[in-house]
Amino acid sequence: MRAVIHTVDAMGSTLTAAAAGFGTGLSLIVAIGAQNAFVLRQGVRRQAVLTVVAVCAVSDAVLIAAGVAGVGAAVTAWPPALTLVGLTGGAFLLSYAVLAARRALRPGAMSAAGATAGSRRGALLACLAMTWLNPHVYLDTVLLLGSVAAGHGGLRWAFGLGAMLGSVVWFTALGYGARLLSGFFARPAAWRLLDALIAVMMAAMGLTLVIGAL
Repeated sequence: MRAVIHTVDAMGSTLTAAAAGFGTGLSLIVAIGAQNAFVLRQGVRRQAVLTVVAVCAVSDAVLIAAGVAGVGAAVTAWPPALTLVGLTGGAFLLSYAVLAARRALRPGAMSAAGATAGSRRGALLACLAMTWLNPHVYLDTVLLLGSVAAGHGGLRWAFGLGAMLGSVVWFTALGYGARLLSGFFARPAAWRLLDALIAVMMAAMGLTLVIGAL
């Protein structure tokens, strides 16, 4: 009986840690940022949605695992790493802001078709850059989640798995749920507004990253 009670308690503790990781992970990624804005845009256009969602979820899983494993401490020990990533990521976000601004000036109606091989490759490369060149991703997933996970001791991997699940749920909902807005974004004016907001957001984040890295 004691063995059964111990097993139940252990399972309860594991589920509690996983639930904490799920909630913490969602709280960090739900806020609209460059990555989420990109996923939203791809979802509305229905272009390479599975590819984008998979890249975001898998990238988050790798970074969360690195944080739980303790890589965050190694990154903080060499500050130039974050400086380099900040400058590179800032430059990328600024260039993407220019592209979004150009689209806002020449909007078109959203088409559910047309996810060509070229657009899929472009979406893949843009998504990879948006994820891996964004220092905030490292701060949130590697450093912050890693440090919170460490507080759970032996249950830190249960916490990490919960955070990974939260990432999968969020990006899947964002990517595939965005198509519910396809009717609204069938109008060029709505598309112009979305791209204008993305341009402003990414320009602001890009400047913030560059200034913070200098």
